[in-house]
Amino acid sequence: MRQATAAAIELKSGPEIEAIRRAGKAVSCVLAKVAAAVRPGVKTSELETVARDQSKSHGVKPAFLGYRGYPAALCVSVNAEVVHGIPSALRALAEGDIVSLDYGCVLEGFYADAAVTLGVGRIAAQAQKLLDVTRVSLERAIAAMRTDARLGDVSSAVQDYVEEQGFSIVLDFSGHGIGRALHEAPSVPNYGTAGTGTRLSPGLVLALEPMVSAGTGRTEVLADGWTAVTRDGSLAAHFEHTVALTESGPDILTEGHG
Repeated sequence: MRQATAAAIELKSGPEIEAIRRAGKAVSCVLAKVAAAVRPGVKTSELETVARDQSKSHGVKPAFLGYRGYPAALCVSVNAEVVHGIPSALRALAEGDIVSLDYGCVLEGFYADAAVTLGVGRIAAQAQKLLDVTRVSLERAIAAMRTDARLGDVSSAVQDYVEEQGFSIVLDFSGHGIGRALHEAPSVPNYGTAGTGTRLSPGLVLALEPMVSAGTGRTEVLADGWTAVTRDGSLAAHFEHTVALTESGPDILTEGHG
């Protein structure tokens, strides 16, 4: 989702982190059900139906639906689509596609957000490598989220690994703080310099979300006003978790998917 500007970083209390975790558990459960419905021939609108039905089952409100006019509960981005793909009855998944599923919810006034990219049936080896590298880059970002580390340490952990593997960081979208709003400070680019930026403290909650391209790192937005695609048509992948920094280290609040 496009980010609202936030003025200051708001550290969360223990009870607030637990509230975000409850939202995160619902996010994980909804994503798992949507992911289980991915198969060749399924329409992306059918995945949207699963997301809405599961949101009701878990008693949560989809975070994206109506956000700045976005028309769906789920973002479904296929192949060269990086993020914000709108589900459609006219779009069916095909064998060999890759599809990113991005979902967030609000529960009791707190938000959580996560994403996963899946192969549809059998996919090409290079596509699988893209998924694997993007997933591992998220793991590295989470591991870099330590007390007294800098925000640039998190960003550079993603960039360094992705570029070592021969892929490109998508430059136009970033992770973000999250809590009482879907998008809070700070912005968390997936590129940067270690040892720079804001110092990290316990209570920080971030939605970390590497977006990685097999080609260019630049995107453009389609005529629907939302769907961002790689400019050169290369495949893109997206993984995301909502993560809290605690006294004992990073704590994944959307654990259970991906």
